Amino acid sequence: MTTQQVDAIQPSEADRNADLVAKAKAWWSTSIIDIQPGIIRIKGEPIENMIGNVGYVHMVWRMLRDDIPSAGQLHLLEAALVSAVDHGPQAPSIAIARMSVTCGLPLNGAMSSAINMLDDIHGGAGEQCLLLFNQLLDAAEASAGEPESVLEQVMAAHAKAHGRIVPGYGHRFHPIDPRAVKLLAMVDEAAAAGVVKGLHAKAGRLIEAHLAGRSSKPVPMNIDGATAVIYGELGFDAALARGLFILSRSVGILAHAWEQKKQGGRIKGPMPPSMGYTYTGPAANE
Repeated sequence: MTTQQVDAIQPSEADRNADLVAKAKAWWSTSIIDIQPGIIRIKGEPIENMIGNVGYVHMVWRMLRDDIPSAGQLHLLEAALVSAVDHGPQAPSIAIARMSVTCGLPLNGAMSSAINMLDDIHGGAGEQCLLLFNQLLDAAEASAGEPESVLEQVMAAHAKAHGRIVPGYGHRFHPIDPRAVKLLAMVDEAAAAGVVKGLHAKAGRLIEAHLAGRSSKPVPMNIDGATAVIYGELGFDAALARGLFILSRSVGILAHAWEQKKQGGRIKGPMPPSMGYTYTGPAANE
């Protein structure tokens, strides 16, 4: 084969460049946004059509979902997001945001430090609770029965896997969480209006009754359980229950970080220095 023949079957530089560009474009793919010079579209909708015409909660929904929300769905989602914005400086994530500012971090550093705390124990209960609701409803569907018929089985499996603590129930501070009461009432109204089916609310109440039956006092649903009900009723994946909680709590984190920045203070720890702490090491050698 001659040199000319070899060159003829090899891709040209232009073809190689075109292939490289195609591979670069394919490296990231997204159905969320389309940006071109002078054009920004969210799920196909020009951003200029959305600005001034839809609210922030609508944008949250559209960014996470491919369907168009109804007014009733948005009302529930907004209620859930409003309900979890803050729970005071005793909440570890909020405390971290405030301490971070006094150690010199800017707002973005304080926010990221606080958000990074929102994991399984502090911040993950909504996701865990929605997973439990889904397990109960899925087990009922698989057995062609009602959730009541598989409740004991599902709760026994949960206890074996995770212990006696059930995420979304009970509160160390509130005997009855007022946020949960309001949210569940809104879910009931939405179910009566046909906005949601009410299945997750039913699952949540069945578990609440189960917990009351094994305890000497009620173990009512808390904010994590109530928001899990709403996110489940609206069809969000369980993992997004945590993401949406973090999105909500970020508002409180920002507010506290900003307040602390205005108040000032330098290297504030979790307690005033005068409070001291408990030393449990060996006695001093004197």
